[in-house]
Amino acid sequence: MSVRRADSLGGRAAIVGIGATEFSKDSGRSELKLAVEAVRAALDDAGLTPADVDGLVTFTMDTSPEITVAQAAGIGELSFFSRIHYGGGAACATVQQAALAVASGIADVVVCYRAFNERSGRRFGSGVQRREPTAEGAALGWNLPYGLLTPASWVAMAARRYLHAYGLGPEVFGHVAVLDRRHAARNPAAYFHGKPITLADHAASRWIVDPLRLLDCCQETDGGQALVVTGVERARDLPRPPAVVVAAAQGAGRSQEQMTSYYRDELTGLPETAVVARQLWRSSGLSPADIDVGILYDHFTPFVLMQLEEFGFCGPGEGGAFVAADALPLNTHGGQLGEAYLHGMNGIAEAVRQIRGTSVNQVAGAARTLVTAGTGVPTSGLVLGADG
Repeated sequence: MSVRRADSLGGRAAIVGIGATEFSKDSGRSELKLAVEAVRAALDDAGLTPADVDGLVTFTMDTSPEITVAQAAGIGELSFFSRIHYGGGAACATVQQAALAVASGIADVVVCYRAFNERSGRRFGSGVQRREPTAEGAALGWNLPYGLLTPASWVAMAARRYLHAYGLGPEVFGHVAVLDRRHAARNPAAYFHGKPITLADHAASRWIVDPLRLLDCCQETDGGQALVVTGVERARDLPRPPAVVVAAAQGAGRSQEQMTSYYRDELTGLPETAVVARQLWRSSGLSPADIDVGILYDHFTPFVLMQLEEFGFCGPGEGGAFVAADALPLNTHGGQLGEAYLHGMNGIAEAVRQIRGTSVNQVAGAARTLVTAGTGVPTSGLVLGADG
């Protein structure tokens, strides 16, 4: 089985272009317009044109179909198009899909994109309001009648158990919020540019669902982000230093549900993240000690701590202390708590900037970045590295 052996994808594809719209609370334009703007910006960054593109990958949740984006962006024939399920868990898997297409020769240049009006349009934080009859809906039906209606409420269940199991208080989550906002304060593209917070600010923010406060929860954002993937050989002829896909993985754990996996033996970890971690380390030959920067999906602060623990950066229950000690540069763009909530795609862009040496919070000598996607759902991850 693939989850028990290394794969051969690493080193065969690279991200060569990144592009985004502004991140706002009211974009004033359609999600298709946002997607096209991001795609064109990424192609410009890569030194490529729409005519070079023959593949597109996005999320099942995206409202702009691949063929519609292709038409609106001036892209011609497509030999590859794909979508990934499970919301933010899809982010890194879009790059994995693109890399697989490039490595197998199915496509030469693939653009991954995500665009939504998540603040001025459909707000995921508003919770489940109507659900079509599906197997996923049936699973949620065991929890909705008891008031577990929103993503924050679903995460709060695991967060409360985490604190209880390790004898911790909710202030440990504040370290993530403070770190993200510190980086966002120095990032002109971030919504919270110039607005750092303290642990006292975190503790004073209003309750959302015990033990989560307002500053434990990510933003709601309008915007678009796109990434251009091509083969490593072609990448070397393009203007920007390539961010090589060293390893890519998807993961779903046993007894996996979408945000409500309460029937597992334990609620203090993220088994789906553990699947991704094992595959990334196995296929890359790397370990936590080899990572220079971590871009960890931060829709809610508790799951950042659990990710650090699942990847082996620290022991169970030690994530808060690890973050507080600044033991690893994390979320140098400000994360989804501080920069923007783009289902993790903006985090991949930041990982590319770190490899290029162009981040506003640049880590000196950054050559290996770990990127993770949405947690609590089937998820994905990447290790990106400098060429050579």
